[in-house]
Amino acid sequence: MKNLSKSFFLLLVASFLFGQLFAQQQVCKFGTDINQSKIIPGKKVKAKPIQWLQVNTNEDTWHLKGDELICSGHPIGVIRSEKMYENFLLHIEWKHMEAGGNSGTFVWSSAEPNDAGYPSGVEVQMLELDWVNQHIKDGVKPPIAYVHGELFGVDGVTLVPDNPRGKRSKSVENRCKGKGEWNVYDVVCVDGTIKLSVNGKFVNGISKSSQKKGYICLESEGAEIHFRNMRIVEL
Repeated sequence: MKNLSKSFFLLLVASFLFGQLFAQQQVCKFGTDINQSKIIPGKKVKAKPIQWLQVNTNEDTWHLKGDELICSGHPIGVIRSEKMYENFLLHIEWKHMEAGGNSGTFVWSSAEPNDAGYPSGVEVQMLELDWVNQHIKDGVKPPIAYVHGELFGVDGVTLVPDNPRGKRSKSVENRCKGKGEWNVYDVVCVDGTIKLSVNGKFVNGISKSSQKKGYICLESEGAEIHFRNMRIVEL
C-alpha cells in the first residue's frame, strides 16, 4: 500500500465518493448557478451554488427551463465556472436536440471573460450520433467512437491518450444515445489523469495532462443542447 501513487489513491477515493454522491440523491439547480458539493461519508451536506461566468457567448445563448439549462448553440463559445478546480468528480447529464449536434465540456480550462475562440484545457466531447453520417469525406465515414466521449487537449494542452486517435483519445465502446435522449457523463479528474464513464461504464481516459487545474466550461458549438443534474465533488 505504501507504494500506491497519490493519483491512484485518489482514483480509489473517487470511486467510493461517486457511490456516496448518488446514494444521497442531492438536488441540483440550474440557471446562472449550478450545484457543487463536498461529500462527507455518512453525512448529508448542503450544496452550494456555482456561479457561471460569461466568456464569449451571448446572454441569450443560455436559458433555464425547469431544471434544464438550455444552450442555443449560437454563437460558438463557452461559459465557465466561477472558481478553478484541480482534483474532482464531475457528474453531468446532457442531450442533443439536433441530428449531428456538436458540444462538450472543458475541464482544467484557462477561460477568461472576452477570450476569443476556445480556451485551453481538456475537452470532453459531446457529439450527436448522426455527426458521422454528416461528415463523410472521400466516401469514408468516421468511426462512431468519435462521437462517444472523445478526450483531447485544446490550445496547446498536451496529454497521453489511453486509446489514441492521433493526439486524441477515443472511447473503446459506443454507449451514447441519440438526439432527444439523455446521456450521463461521470468524469474523474485527478493529478493530470482523467477517466470518463458514459452511461454507467468507464470507456475512455487520458494521463499526463500538461494543464491540471482550471475552470469547468460548458460549450456552445452550433446546435441546441440541454444540460441537467450537474454535480461537482472536490477531492
